[in-house]
Amino acid sequence: MTQEIEHTHLPIRGLNLHVAQVGKDELGTVVFLHGFPEIWYTWRHQMLAVAAAGYRAIAPDSRGYGLSDQPPEDVEATWEDLVADVLAILDTLSIQKVFLVGKDYGAIPAYDFALRHPDRTRGVTCLGIPFSPAPFDFTTMPEGFYILRWREPGGRAEADFGRHDVRRVVRTIYILFSRAEVPIAEEGQEIMDLADLSTPLPPWFTEEDLDAYAALFEKSGFRYPLQIPYRALHRMKMQLDAKFQVPVLMVMGEKDYCFKFPGFEEAMRSGAMETFAPDLKIVYIPEGSHFVQEQFPEQVNDLLLGFLKDHP
Repeated sequence: MTQEIEHTHLPIRGLNLHVAQVGKDELGTVVFLHGFPEIWYTWRHQMLAVAAAGYRAIAPDSRGYGLSDQPPEDVEATWEDLVADVLAILDTLSIQKVFLVGKDYGAIPAYDFALRHPDRTRGVTCLGIPFSPAPFDFTTMPEGFYILRWREPGGRAEADFGRHDVRRVVRTIYILFSRAEVPIAEEGQEIMDLADLSTPLPPWFTEEDLDAYAALFEKSGFRYPLQIPYRALHRMKMQLDAKFQVPVLMVMGEKDYCFKFPGFEEAMRSGAMETFAPDLKIVYIPEGSHFVQEQFPEQVNDLLLGFLKDHP
């Protein structure tokens, strides 16, 4: 499936970032930003679909992920770096204006880029994470909530992950994150204890897909991925006066466990997002999980291509 996709490394702001690309840019360019525990490969279905429709698809491995370089350990991870990386990629490739597609934590720099650089943005599509004008507040969640566990700086997540090989860690997270329930450990449990090797993979995620993810995380490990997003969520900026000047498409699987995060459903169903994004369309996929772009690729591709064509 991925033979048509080309792979390069670009010198971006002191790091060599891995970038996957396909397509000829007849109608424009689409930049895909992944979440956790993802890399460029999460967008394989969408990249080929937009390329076939006449667009150029670009999917970087975020700094510290996959085949991209690791920032030095003493450098603080920031959301501003992710936005600056996207801008530098566009400048390096001499691309003036793009559509942005973000998933999971990749939605945060996608939204931020569109707000900061509307002159470089044709539109933004985000999956799973609504726009938030303030840092996410998880103080009402139980102690065993995975984000509270993984954002601890003392190495608890590293110790939990370190009990298993990389393939087992990615496998477990994919199983947990594809469910409708929020991953929460009981007292005496760690997050990796919530699934074992007898737990089947989601039917739409193959052993070969798992191999592709595991190979890339073997290279990067989890040190930086735990910094961004989990240990930087509290450093999201206040943007109470944000106003998108470009069209926004929000896609949410109704069985995405993130839908149960505090304030997420209200932000989407109450019309609160329209305060910040006047040209907003929200689409719900009834059986969609957190990995809706891999679970229902044709449905997501149709929505994405429709959005691109509606905003030439």
